[in-house]
Amino acid sequence: MRALTFLLLSITAVAADLSGTWQFSVTSTSGPNRFTRTTTYVFKTTGAAFTGTYVTDTDRREIVNGKIDGNQITFDTKSEFDDTGRLTPYKGEIDGDTVKITRVQTNAKNPPPVTTLTRLSADTAYHMPRELEHKPFPPFKPIASNGLAKTPPMGWNSWNKFAGRIDDKAVREIADAMVSSGMRDAGYVYVNIDDTWEGERDAQGNLRTNSKFPDMKALADYVHSKGLKLGIYSGPGPRTCAGYIASYQHEEQDARTWAAWGIDYLKYDWCSASAVYHRDEMQSAYQKMALALRATGRPIVFSLCQYGWLDVGSWGASVGGNLWRTTGDISDRWDSMSRIGFGQNGREKVAGPGHWNDPDMLEIGNGGMTDMEYRTHMTLWSMLAAPLLAGNDLRSMTPTTQAILTNKEVIAIDQDPLGAQGFRVTLDGELEIWKKPLEHGTAFALFNRGETQVKMVIRWKDYGYAAQPKVRDLWAHKDVPPANDFKEYAEFVAPHGSILLRVE
Repeated sequence: MRALTFLLLSITAVAADLSGTWQFSVTSTSGPNRFTRTTTYVFKTTGAAFTGTYVTDTDRREIVNGKIDGNQITFDTKSEFDDTGRLTPYKGEIDGDTVKITRVQTNAKNPPPVTTLTRLSADTAYHMPRELEHKPFPPFKPIASNGLAKTPPMGWNSWNKFAGRIDDKAVREIADAMVSSGMRDAGYVYVNIDDTWEGERDAQGNLRTNSKFPDMKALADYVHSKGLKLGIYSGPGPRTCAGYIASYQHEEQDARTWAAWGIDYLKYDWCSASAVYHRDEMQSAYQKMALALRATGRPIVFSLCQYGWLDVGSWGASVGGNLWRTTGDISDRWDSMSRIGFGQNGREKVAGPGHWNDPDMLEIGNGGMTDMEYRTHMTLWSMLAAPLLAGNDLRSMTPTTQAILTNKEVIAIDQDPLGAQGFRVTLDGELEIWKKPLEHGTAFALFNRGETQVKMVIRWKDYGYAAQPKVRDLWAHKDVPPANDFKEYAEFVAPHGSILLRVE
């Protein structure tokens, strides 16, 4: 009995010792900017259990399921923005006034990093730093469209290929390549600079570029001289995803700066906004920038990047968005591209001229998929009426990559003035047929997601055709002759392949 009492007292003591505010900071020296990343944990113990708050420069999460066993702790974190209920597990070890925290990862190739926290105080409530506090937003009211992006935006974005290596010289060369490759003439007009262009703010709070971009106005003038448009990147939080200065509390000022530079497109990435805003403030935070852009008088396409959280399709247009991401980041792999692309089925009701679902940028030509898979990528995005933002190095495209990206008959499906997003009409295991209404006619796409070649069939009577309609194969660039019985279209589809038809 005495031993049990001693054990309970020991656990209680450890639990009490965990309560308080703990912190970890590290200074980044990579890239042109130097900044400090801070992680804060606030624990509140009750016996051998605890709850609390986890805050980084880019996120704020609730700590749940906390348990103490001797000097060992386990807990989960939960985002208020993720409606899937997904939990992220952690484990840790208490050692006096330090706690070592590790994220629990299964099947990880490398061991996860260890974060060593130091106690700051006994405070068990999280207090936002004074410099990050903001006034409550006024009651939300929807706003009308800005009249831009009547068809899905087409262009190029730096992130997929260059990430933080993008600079002024590369952007100019990409603009040159968009012209010489025929991409501009095929409809690609936006040259979009993603994260890592940002410098610091001057004494008046104006955001400046870093050393990679010595003169953004001159760069915009160069891009415009090529018959192209320039896009830029920021976010509603204090920091961008890469840790650079974002637009929090400087929305109107930044919008004026971009307009003065000649910016035509803004990708606005949520990232660190989770650390300063709650879920019921997301719509207002995005609308604040939409209104700031409009106040400049310059037409700037507004792209919301918040990963599809909180059913963004139901409100993205009402906050002033021209397009909104519906997923997390794409990667240059068949499983990523196909999961994201085919997962757009059912979102078609919220897409249309001026407001588009965005399943993320194209990976065509980056080397992680076969040419057949890249062709399917282009087919699927065009059926989705998705923005077509190339993400490869346009200066060194293969002829096949260039042909996929500049197929004007396929692009016409994406850019059709009706603005309808396609949807799946049949599903048979790994075989899918999609349909997209057009201003004149209908597009049908046959997809084979399997590993072997399969013959796929469209029976015209199933889609209201009394006789075989006029059919054109948009990848073969030829009209399809009528079948003998005039009742169906039948063709073999390669593994991970697709066929795109225009039917009238």
